[in-house]
Amino acid sequence: MPTVQDSGGGYPLPALRFALLNWYQQQGRDLPWRHSRDPYAIWVSEIMLQQTQVATVIPYYQRWLATFPTLPDLAAAELETVLKLWQGLGYYARARHLHRAAQQIMTHHAGEFPRSYEAVVALPGIGRSTAGAILSAAFNQPQPILDGNVKRVLARLYGLTVPPKQAEAQLWQWSAQLLCPQSPRDFNQALMDLGATICTPRHPLCHACPWQHHCLAHRHQLTHEIPRKMSRSPLPHKKIGVAVIWNATGQILIDRRPPTGLLGGLWEFPGGKIEPNETVQECIQREIREELGIEIRVGEHLIDIDHAYTHFRVTLHVYYCQHLSGTPQPLECDAIRWVTPEELEQFPFPKANTAIIQAIHERGRPTA
Repeated sequence: MPTVQDSGGGYPLPALRFALLNWYQQQGRDLPWRHSRDPYAIWVSEIMLQQTQVATVIPYYQRWLATFPTLPDLAAAELETVLKLWQGLGYYARARHLHRAAQQIMTHHAGEFPRSYEAVVALPGIGRSTAGAILSAAFNQPQPILDGNVKRVLARLYGLTVPPKQAEAQLWQWSAQLLCPQSPRDFNQALMDLGATICTPRHPLCHACPWQHHCLAHRHQLTHEIPRKMSRSPLPHKKIGVAVIWNATGQILIDRRPPTGLLGGLWEFPGGKIEPNETVQECIQREIREELGIEIRVGEHLIDIDHAYTHFRVTLHVYYCQHLSGTPQPLECDAIRWVTPEELEQFPFPKANTAIIQAIHERGRPTA
C-alpha cells in the first residue's frame, strides 16, 4: 500500500491510544446521544449523522426521540409520519431504513436491539462502520469504525498516498489495530471527534492534535494533499417541468412517489424531465397526461429552483396549471390527492418542493 516513508520507526499503539483518550477526556464534544447507553437512541443518532453535520442533527434527534421515544413507538408509526419528521434532513432512505429496521427488530429480535455484529449489520441501512459505532457506543464492544472523518485521520496519520477508496481494506486494518480494547466506546468517539474538530479537511489544527508528532502527513508537510482525491466527472444536470395543478374549488394536486428509490414515499408536485427540443410547457402537458391521465392548461410561471443531489443537479421550472378534464389516476406514482394550499404543510415533501410551497403561499391562487 503506497504510503509516505517514515524514518521514525513504527507506531507505538499504547502511546497513541493514551494520547487520544486523554485529549478526548479534556476536549471531547458534549453531544446529547453521548449521555445515553440506549442502543435505540444511539442507533438513531448514527443514522442521522450519516451525510449530515452535528449541528443540523441535534434538533432533529431531539424531536425524533420526543415523538418516538422507544423502538416499538417507531415500529408502530406510519411511514408518512416518519418521513414528515425527517423532512429537511435529506437522504430520505435513511428514514425508511430506520422504520423498516425497527419493524424487523420487533419481529425477529423481540423488540430488543441486537448485540451481535452479524445481526446489526444485517439490518436495513446499517453498514460496517455504523454497526461498529453503535455496538461500541451502546455496549462498549471493541468494534472498529471507518466513517469519513476517521478515513481522513488515518490517511494522514499513516501518510496514505492513494485515495481512501482505493485503500479500504488497509484503512479498516489500521482502525482495528489502533482501537483500544479496554475503552472502545471512548476511543471510537474520540477518533470521530478528532476528525470533526482537529483533523479537518481544509484547515487542520495540527498544533492541537494529540497525534501531531506521530502523523506522517504533518511530518512531511502533506496535510493539505492527504487524503488524495479521486478524479470526478461533472455532475449531470437535469431540467424538470413541474405542474402546480389547481381545480375549480381551489385545491392543488399532489402525488406520492413509490416507496423505494430516490425520495421514496415523499409527496411532490407532478412533472418530469424536459426532453430535447421540448418546451417546458410541452413537457408539463405530456408528463401530466402520461403520469395522471388528465388534461391541463399550463398557465403562469411560478418559480425556478436549482437543487443538487449527490450524483446530479436539477433545475425545476414550476408553472401554475388549470385542470381541464379527466379524473387523475396514479399511473406512475403511489397515490394522489387534491389538497388546499394550507393542507400542504401536513405532508412530507422533498426540500426543493418546500420552496414551491412557499411560493404558492406568497403568490396565492392563479388569476382566472
